[in-house]
Amino acid sequence: MAKTITLRIDDEIYELFNKAAAGSRRPISNFIEYATLNYLIQDMNISDKEMEEILQDKNLIKSLNKGRNDVKKRKYRFV
Repeated sequence: MAKTITLRIDDEIYELFNKAAAGSRRPISNFIEYATLNYLIQDMNISDKEMEEILQDKNLIKSLNKGRNDVKKRKYRFV
């Protein structure tokens, strides 16, 4: 079921959204939803190049594996 939210923004930002929505031929609420989802999807995914860089960082991989092993052994605390 769709939910309604209230969003308070400055006039300049509203005009920016309004122009972008008009350019996309969308209602402003639909444009804000679309833009937000697009941002979240892009933010949650990384490129193949970035993943390759992560996997080549031996210190990072070692630290992540240590953390995973500590969790399995219940050797952690919440701070």
